[in-house]
Amino acid sequence: MRTRILLVEDDGFLRENVIRLLEQYQYEVVGVGGAAEALRALADKEPHLIILDLGLPDSDGFDLCRHIRQKWRIPILMLTARADAMDKVIGLEIGADDYLTKPFEPKELLARVRALLRRAYEFQSETPPETARCFGELVVDYARRQVTVRGEPVSLTKREYDLLAYLTKNPNRVIPREHLFEQVWGYSIEFSSNTLDVYIYRLRKKIERDPDQPKYLITHRSYGYEFRIG
Repeated sequence: MRTRILLVEDDGFLRENVIRLLEQYQYEVVGVGGAAEALRALADKEPHLIILDLGLPDSDGFDLCRHIRQKWRIPILMLTARADAMDKVIGLEIGADDYLTKPFEPKELLARVRALLRRAYEFQSETPPETARCFGELVVDYARRQVTVRGEPVSLTKREYDLLAYLTKNPNRVIPREHLFEQVWGYSIEFSSNTLDVYIYRLRKKIERDPDQPKYLITHRSYGYEFRIG
């Protein structure tokens, strides 16, 4: 069975060009022009990946992304003309896995698609999955994607959880910033390098007793971060 991609793009000319590009590389592509069609295609076609434009005629792309993420775990690549860094952060926080700004090079789109599909395949192929780990007051349940501190559930965004999960699976190891971007975001992100610092700051506020004197999330200035135990 060929890999199936759902392309949600209201610009008919661009939609057809992207479909032709992906079909050249043996992807099966379902192209739709709006949110309502996208939801029907999701239920009927069961795609392996979604390319989602933010500017849709019948819904805001952010709302559609949020709705999809509540029901499906399919990788989402946002494809949009919005170049503002905050739009990128919002899109990634509400559940998108990657973000590509128009105009784009066909080779870059293909690279992003392949990277997302590879990560999804690797995630599904992990056997046996690690179910949960306890770090004193902090418990990370990988099977349920849940975090508790002192027995109380902690609300995390998708990206916050992914970052914490990766760090906790590599304890007492100083991980370079670039490596964290590659492993958690899937590529070296284009926007401000302080994005990672913001995520660490948010995580500290949620899991540390004293965020100003962190016990778990340790900064190695100008290099990276460490999840420290023991």
